[in-house]
Amino acid sequence: MERKRTVLGTIIGIFVIVLGIAILFQNNAFVQDVNEPKIILKGDVVMPSKVSRPGCEKTDSCYTPSKIVIKQGNSVTWVNEDSAFHSVTSGYYADPNGLFDSGYLDPEASFTFVFENIGTYDYFCTLHPWMKGQVIVELL
Repeated sequence: MERKRTVLGTIIGIFVIVLGIAILFQNNAFVQDVNEPKIILKGDVVMPSKVSRPGCEKTDSCYTPSKIVIKQGNSVTWVNEDSAFHSVTSGYYADPNGLFDSGYLDPEASFTFVFENIGTYDYFCTLHPWMKGQVIVELL
């Protein structure tokens, strides 16, 4: 009888140790290395956090910067740093002109367009009509 208790105690002890090790490994699998670099997208214009709610138009910060000046033949890259979908669509909300359209940009996604001609190009977000910006393209 004493031998059965010893064997049963040993089995339970081993089970508890194995279970504890398994829990430790499982928890460590979800720990992020703080030294692991975060991917940073570089953009000329950023859609910052929380611009999917009205209000950013009051401070002209829906696209940052809201107005950008570039040389003819250069490109502009927009980066969505918000947690909501956005777009970069040429023209005005009531009158898109079809020159460029990013489609819906996921959070952390980007869109680049090359401006071949001089001029002023207005753009907006199809999902959030208060979001507006402008690209001014100057001669080389």
